[in-house]
Amino acid sequence: MPGPGDERAPYDPMPHGPDEVGVGPWPSAPSQWPSGSEYDPELLANGDRRNVVDRYRYWSLDAIVADLDTRRHDFHVAIENWQHDFNIGTVVRTANAFLAAEVHIVGNRRWNRRGAMVTDRYQHIRHHATPQDLADHLHGLGVPLLGIDNLPGSAHLETMPMPRRVCFLFGQEGPGLSEAARAVCDATFSIAQFGSTRSINASAAAAIAMHTWIREHADLSAEDAWRG
Repeated sequence: MPGPGDERAPYDPMPHGPDEVGVGPWPSAPSQWPSGSEYDPELLANGDRRNVVDRYRYWSLDAIVADLDTRRHDFHVAIENWQHDFNIGTVVRTANAFLAAEVHIVGNRRWNRRGAMVTDRYQHIRHHATPQDLADHLHGLGVPLLGIDNLPGSAHLETMPMPRRVCFLFGQEGPGLSEAARAVCDATFSIAQFGSTRSINASAAAAIAMHTWIREHADLSAEDAWRG
């Protein structure tokens, strides 16, 4: 059990890590700082307390995004936003962790960013007013749109062939995919469940779908597969 003084800062997602997130100022005089264009002088001077992997310590935001853009995966994630669902931020954070090509917000332009933990700064996010707009955009790119919902005729995620280029579409917490979203999906799939609840949390379902893609298509032997 945590003892006195073990409380974590609310922005720190690692409950058993060091007392402070990140690193302090670069431990040398400015004349000895790294000279690469990716480094941010303000971070070198004041420290980097962001929730980023060690590779990106002291890098500017633009430099991190540019590097991520060279390695993004071929899957997209979309989620409907009619009620400012709190799950959207968590979906964005997970999409950043698995390096999605883009996250698509369908419906209201404003969305609840709290769960994103600032990862939306590193993840490409695109807005679409309607599900049809989303489908038109993706089909123009040659990307099929797969919805997730416990619907009659849905394929089983555990046994279906996973396309390399794909967009996963998730509905609001509770009602699931809207009728308009169901109409434009190329297919739907469901996640096997064995308990009493009818459905699982939307952000948890999104994480399962993304990780299924990772297991099948990502290069897990590469140095780009961060392990902590």
